[in-house]
Amino acid sequence: MANEIITARSGTEARSTTNRQRSTVSSGYGIFLLPGIILFLAIIILPFMMNIWISFTKWQGTGMPIWIGLANYQKALNDTTFWASFRNNLILIIAITVIPTILGLLLSTVLFDYIARKFGRTVSNFFRGGFYLPQILPVAIAGVVWGWLLQPEGAVNYLLRSAGMNSLARNWLGDAATALPTVMVIMIWFQIGYPLVIFMAAMQRIDPELLEAASLDGATGFQGFWRITVPLIRPEIYVVVLTTTIYALKIFGQIFVLTRGGPGTATMVPAYFAYQNFFEKFNVGYGAAISTVMAFIILILTAIFIFMQSKQDVIGESL
Repeated sequence: MANEIITARSGTEARSTTNRQRSTVSSGYGIFLLPGIILFLAIIILPFMMNIWISFTKWQGTGMPIWIGLANYQKALNDTTFWASFRNNLILIIAITVIPTILGLLLSTVLFDYIARKFGRTVSNFFRGGFYLPQILPVAIAGVVWGWLLQPEGAVNYLLRSAGMNSLARNWLGDAATALPTVMVIMIWFQIGYPLVIFMAAMQRIDPELLEAASLDGATGFQGFWRITVPLIRPEIYVVVLTTTIYALKIFGQIFVLTRGGPGTATMVPAYFAYQNFFEKFNVGYGAAISTVMAFIILILTAIFIFMQSKQDVIGESL
């Protein structure tokens, strides 16, 4: 009986010691996480909450804000410029997300499965770096260079006139009919390297024996790509689609450098429209309302993408 009591006490003391150790470790982790949490609250959450509050006010950036409730949001609902900017944003998703993702998937497959095997990794890496180069160029410098190339007397029109195609020469960024399509082409050039690099990295974790077995079973190259490669790199596809969609919804730098939202509202996007209201029209409350609307749209899309990915992971594990 005494031995049983001693054993029970020893077990209780051991559990208490283990709990104390876990508590010490948890508190240690908490101390290390505290600076990041403070910075997150100070840099992200606090400004976001302040922006939401300002969106319910009429404020020119100085003096005391005047509370006006939902007036700024009602103004946005009836503002043709806001809806034009939102429509342009949705169109730009095609150039920033859809086309680069598809082209990046195809190009990464070609570089990984064909170029690397036939010409070596060095050649494949050279092309990969070339495609990724626009991602590391400063937006301002790249935008200015594109502006020089596409101006009425720029290199693009000079080449067209030299080839006898004078009818095709035009003010690419200054014409409302061509400004947005031109920006879309430039954004494809900007973005194509990002999904390509992500997908090539993802393909390195695919077991080559799977593709070889599929080939021996009579599967064509496209069937192996569609039935094996794409399903196995689906998590990376979700990441690329999510991050590029968020980037498209908050695009600002390229529009600022290339067109300033013009001509008219042909290339206006919500981020630049909010900037105009913040710093040019001094209608800070309205600019904050536009920013808040776009922030909540981004949060909703992020939640949807995460839910879809987690649901797909659960289905994959069940299979």
